[in-house]
Amino acid sequence: MTRFVALILSVAFITLAGCERQQTTTHKKKTMMTLQQMEEMFANMRAKTKWDVDGEMLWGYFFTDPDTNKLERASQRLTASGYRLVQIYPTDDKSTCVLHVERVEKHTPQTLQTRNGEFEKLAAEFGLESYDGMDVGPVLKP
Repeated sequence: MTRFVALILSVAFITLAGCERQQTTTHKKKTMMTLQQMEEMFANMRAKTKWDVDGEMLWGYFFTDPDTNKLERASQRLTASGYRLVQIYPTDDKSTCVLHVERVEKHTPQTLQTRNGEFEKLAAEFGLESYDGMDVGPVLKP
């Protein structure tokens, strides 16, 4: 019975600690999209949206790690490079946190492939769990 209670308390502590728990993380390199997949993504956006995919778009980039301090340090580097910090937030299951930054940029499949490679290196440099990819949307005009 005491083992069961200890297990429940351990799970509760991990859940309550959320993103603030300190943990050494090794970078998990995700399989980066190939150039062909990038080209297909751009072709799909052209076919399925009215966006000017070849012009300036709002690109969002995501990094993960359970240590918010590491994500904050990475966000400082990114904001110094012109990215806007959207937020750092816990995942739904509280197992890790996400850094979301964005910037209005013009990309081709090739330049986006290069950007993703740069962010893979940045994640490794800061010892982050991962560079988790990007999203894109139109630039909203006021």
